[in-house]
This record gives sequence, structure tokens and C-alpha cells, in this order.
Amino acid sequence: DTAGDGTTTATVLGQAIVQEGAKAVAAGMNPMDLKRGIDLAVNEVVAELLKKAKKINTSEEVAQVGTISANGEAEIGKMIAEAMQKVGNEGVITVEEAKTAETELEVVEGMQFDRGYLSPYFVTNPEKMVADLEDAYILLHEKKLSN
Repeated sequence: DTAGDGTTTATVLGQAIVQEGAKAVAAGMNPMDLKRGIDLAVNEVVAELLKKAKKINTSEEVAQVGTISANGEAEIGKMIAEAMQKVGNEGVITVEEAKTAETELEVVEGMQFDRGYLSPYFVTNPEKMVADLEDAYILLHEKKLSN
């Protein structure tokens, strides 16, 4: 038997839960009761999955799982394993659609934002027109700063 990674199953189940939940609420069910029921079911399913989960330790095992997730494309599976090896368990892997047919792996140290800078005065490298900051301070604020 061949088994996938469960993404299609999870998507179909999620859609069914939403559809049937909407029907139940339309028929008079209390939405909070529905939410509590879903939460209880999620906790049970997660606990059972944790019992049955098999820990993977090697890069080859990561590549096997990656290959399954990539619909059997071994090259992509190997690239996923390589990316996991480079960033570690706590790293972030972002998959983006390329403008070419070539598949490539790019490792970015630190953080990279795909949006432009607020002012051209932030540019630290005029040749490349990038703002490359090290040990930058970041301010998080809920409201708009006016001056």
C-alpha cells in the first residue's frame, strides 16, 4: 500500500467539518457547543497521532517524507532534506514559485522582507538598492506613530 502525507485527507475532512458545522448551526445548534466539540475532537486526534507518530532522525528519512509530500518528486524531497539540515528544527522554510523552470535552494541568514523600504534613506547599499541591517532594533507599537 502507498500512503501520502495526509494533506488531501486533512483538506477533505476540514471542508466536511465546515460544511456540516454550518448546516448544524443553521438548524439551531449553538455555535459555541460546536466549537467545544471540535476542540475536544482535535485534542483526541492529536493525542492519538502523537502515540502513532514515528520520529525521523536521518536526512534520508526527511527526504523520504519530503518526496511523499512533493507527490513523489525525489529531487524536491532531497532539497527539502537539505533545507532542513541547513536551517535546523527551529528554522523557517519558505517555498515560493519561481519565475524559471529551475528548482533552487537559497538560504537567507537573519530576516528578509519582501516589501520595499519606507524611505530611500534606509538603503545601505546603493549599488544593490538594499537595506542590509545588522543588530537592528525593532519597535512594535499598536497605534500609528505621527511624528
